[in-house]
Amino acid sequence: MIISIVGIGLLGGSFALSVREKYPKARFIGVDASAVHGQLALAKGIVDEVMPLNEAIQMSNVVVLATPVNTILTLLPSILDALPEGATVLDLGSTKESICALADTHPKRAQFVAAHPMAGTENSGPGAAFRELLPGKNLIICDRGKSAPDSLKLVEALFLDIGMKLFYMTPQEHDLHLAYVSHLSHISAFALGLTVLEKEKDEQAIFDMASTGFSSTVRLAKSSPQMWAPIFDQNRENVSQALADYIEFLQRFKTLIDDRDVSNSLDFMARANVIRRVLEGIEKK
Repeated sequence: MIISIVGIGLLGGSFALSVREKYPKARFIGVDASAVHGQLALAKGIVDEVMPLNEAIQMSNVVVLATPVNTILTLLPSILDALPEGATVLDLGSTKESICALADTHPKRAQFVAAHPMAGTENSGPGAAFRELLPGKNLIICDRGKSAPDSLKLVEALFLDIGMKLFYMTPQEHDLHLAYVSHLSHISAFALGLTVLEKEKDEQAIFDMASTGFSSTVRLAKSSPQMWAPIFDQNRENVSQALADYIEFLQRFKTLIDDRDVSNSLDFMARANVIRRVLEGIEKK
């Protein structure tokens, strides 16, 4: 099996490392706009060789699109155009409605599988890839009924074999849920990071005073803007609504603090503590 990884970053690189462990005879081709990324991916053993996209497509059984979501929209039609009969292309993008709508217009739609591994870190590039990122995590597949049975089974097998748990949604459900459980948390981290940097001009003071709580809360602010700006744009309606809901709760909390309403402030936080039970239930699954 020959697998091309288009965009050799955290997700694409980690996928390749995990699959390589389970399929030692598989051959991996890297495709990346950055020559430095290509060389680093070779040095880390993520890919066996690096080549231009068109050449890689012609040689591949599987093409994995692991670029930012705006680049996925740009590349997907031409990749499907050039995709050999019997080959499969899948994407790992964090938005799905725009990507699936574009795929639906292509005559080779059946050779495409829309997938999203629910895993990541604040780091990016092939240097951030590691084999343990995906095993044990969830994978969402969208519009599975539109994918050819052979393509769907191959993609399911690859992710199941590396230890992921599979879930199925419509693209609309995916983007709505992700706006709240993923995209909003990144926006919150970016905003918190900017707030502190604007108000605390003395960076040494930030370093001295920051606790583990601050570090864990703002960690996502280190994420790649090049990756997240297109995500927020493609999912802007859901993200905007999630932000409006979040801002409403922030304003309620501010009012409680301004009014010195300790009793209702305690109730507000106690209601939020229910998330502990939800998260513990998820971790036990």
